[in-house]
Amino acid sequence: MALMINDDCTACDACVEPCPNQAITAGSPIYVIDPAKCTECVGAHDEPQCIDVCPADCIVPDPMHEESPEQLKAKYESLHG
Repeated sequence: MALMINDDCTACDACVEPCPNQAITAGSPIYVIDPAKCTECVGAHDEPQCIDVCPADCIVPDPMHEESPEQLKAKYESLHG
């Protein structure tokens, strides 16, 4: 499943650079994860990098975008060809 950023976001910008898919952008007032680009780092890393660096612990699974590890890997491969 894709990840999402909840209202606890402090807009610190820590999550943007580590994302291998450029799925995280500045929103108003909090950052936003594009579910079409989020692979939870499957294909690039063992763990979601945004969660590892987030000081506010505000990045959580998005229940509206459930995907299997296989679907996440296929999405990563389609993004990075």
